[in-house]
Amino acid sequence: MAAKESDGALQWDALHQFLSQRYRHAAITILRLTTVNGSTYNEDALKQFGYGDPLLIEYRVDEQVIREVIHRIRPNQFGRERTDDRAAAIWLDYTTFGRLPRHIPARDIVVRFDSGRLVSLREPQELLLITAYQPGKLYADDLIRLRDGGESSDLDLERATALARYLAQIHQRTCDNPALQPALWRRRLRDLIGHGECIMGLADSYPADFALASGERLQHIEELANRWRWRLKARVHRLRQVHGDFHPFNILFGDGSEFWVLDRSRGEWGEPADDVSCLCINYIFFGLQHNGDLSGPFRALYDCFWQTYLAERDDAEMLEVIPPWFAWRALVVASPLWYPAISDAVRSTLLRFCEQVLTCERFDYQHPERYWQRDT
Repeated sequence: MAAKESDGALQWDALHQFLSQRYRHAAITILRLTTVNGSTYNEDALKQFGYGDPLLIEYRVDEQVIREVIHRIRPNQFGRERTDDRAAAIWLDYTTFGRLPRHIPARDIVVRFDSGRLVSLREPQELLLITAYQPGKLYADDLIRLRDGGESSDLDLERATALARYLAQIHQRTCDNPALQPALWRRRLRDLIGHGECIMGLADSYPADFALASGERLQHIEELANRWRWRLKARVHRLRQVHGDFHPFNILFGDGSEFWVLDRSRGEWGEPADDVSCLCINYIFFGLQHNGDLSGPFRALYDCFWQTYLAERDDAEMLEVIPPWFAWRALVVASPLWYPAISDAVRSTLLRFCEQVLTCERFDYQHPERYWQRDT
């Protein structure tokens, strides 16, 4: 993957073929290729484009001479760390340049394949995703059954064990582009605090007049979380392969403990505590709905998960970094937007957990109730 990231030179034949197809096989003559500042020409300009320099192309279509500039967005640490960042930036440019008075218009949006082939995307209005279909039942169905008084079984523990082992396995893999690791790690921390789906985005989604979470309370949570970003910035070594949204509505079980996952989020690389907290907060969440505490079947699932994960993957440091990830996930499940039907008592407990966990130095996974009990 690293080699492909750095190989961005265009091919003369591919460029000529692209223009021919774009103009419906009209006669195309490429007259001149140069970087925008005019320092290199023709084949050298194509190579220079691979380093990120915009390419000025002058060509003739029948008798008309056209001059256009081809732009490429290179990876950087300012919100362009991932491939999807760069695709989104190109899409934004294409759809907005022409709407601003006096702005140079965007004329096309182009995909470059590994083979060098160029394909225009100037007609589409949006991108759609197609995935395979996998039958199964959401893991959330198991937790809802237990919440509503259903009997627990050995299969419930087997499934919690399987999920813990899966995460321990995928979290072993490190990023295969070492040069990008610091930027990707800092990006993940920034996203945790400021992304629209993360702490600040969740805080903004709470109603302005919501009695249980005033603006002052949410601001305090944001401030505590941002201190964690600075505390964790140097721990680049923790960057690992992650799912990024490992909650019970993104897990499909077949028969027994065989399962599949859906909708990984926010990139391939991140902090393993993201996935661990995402699942564990749901054992707490459903337990609170079940009987107002983490006990009974949900305590058994919670303990089984933690014991299995830590036995499979030696990561005691996780307990030092997981608090802000737990706080984010608590904001999610306490949200009146995402979960409007839960009781005020459950919501208050989750918000208290969110605040208390942000003030601890090391998460006590064996006694999570200490972070929501009022006398702590």
